[in-house]
Amino acid sequence: MSISILRTANAWWVETADGATRIDTTATTTGELLADRPTIATTVGEVTAVRDLELLSPITAPCRVVAQMVNYRSHALDSHLDPDRVPTTFFRKTSGSISGPFDDIRTPKHVRLLDYEVEIGLVFGAEVPVGTVITAADLAHYVAGIVITNDVSARDLQLPKTQFYESKSYPTFTPIGPRLVLLDAAELARFGDLRLQTWVNGDIRQDNTVADMIVRPVQALEVLTGFQRLSPGDVLLTGTPGGTALSAPPKPIELIGNLLPPHVKWKTFFKRQAGNRKYLRDGDVVELSVATPDGAIDLGRQRTTVRGA
Repeated sequence: MSISILRTANAWWVETADGATRIDTTATTTGELLADRPTIATTVGEVTAVRDLELLSPITAPCRVVAQMVNYRSHALDSHLDPDRVPTTFFRKTSGSISGPFDDIRTPKHVRLLDYEVEIGLVFGAEVPVGTVITAADLAHYVAGIVITNDVSARDLQLPKTQFYESKSYPTFTPIGPRLVLLDAAELARFGDLRLQTWVNGDIRQDNTVADMIVRPVQALEVLTGFQRLSPGDVLLTGTPGGTALSAPPKPIELIGNLLPPHVKWKTFFKRQAGNRKYLRDGDVVELSVATPDGAIDLGRQRTTVRGA
């Protein structure tokens, strides 16, 4: 049975139907907590209402934050890419970008095109040395659980610089939580049933299931573990479905744009994007949800507000 972990400033909690019970642990990091799984499973004691807790991200920094690029067919199609020809590609984000599930998203003064991306984060519970071979049979040994993440992106930095690290690594650009849901092998096998949803000011923007995912975790880790070491408490963001604010130009316009000098091409592109009202603005409320249809696995509901610098 899944176990939902919550975190506050000086405590870890197990969430139940009645509230939350404090875990008797000295762990200060996610990695340390995951090493104490027997204590988590046997937690009992006084119950506190979850609404009375000031929740932080259940993933602590520093840690490794790795993310997959274009890993849902709908997102590939939004970008005018062939989903069957998209390579398995990764990038890194700073763990300094991690923030809590109800914290504000702070927009740097120079960013104009701020985007949202709901993603499922795989949280590792064991050491994964480079060269480790992970199969479906032992995935649950290495992946302890899953979390909601928002891969916030400054598109006006990402695209012309053709890089991801800066554009996705500003403080508060990776809200995580509220729950870290620990799963056993049978529950992890239901990964494909999860539905990801994003609302902005109450309007649904993203709504799709893992069935739309191009490369599932086992196949992704076949590539990633070939060069990247992972440790308990590290997280892998597994991609976002279609429906983000970023919209690629139609193919004919894109072909014409490729003939222009780069500075002219990007000036034209951003002028068009400036009229796109889907980009996040000061005061917008972003809500994320990831769960199975029957609610057996539910990562909670994240709610953040965008604030200007």
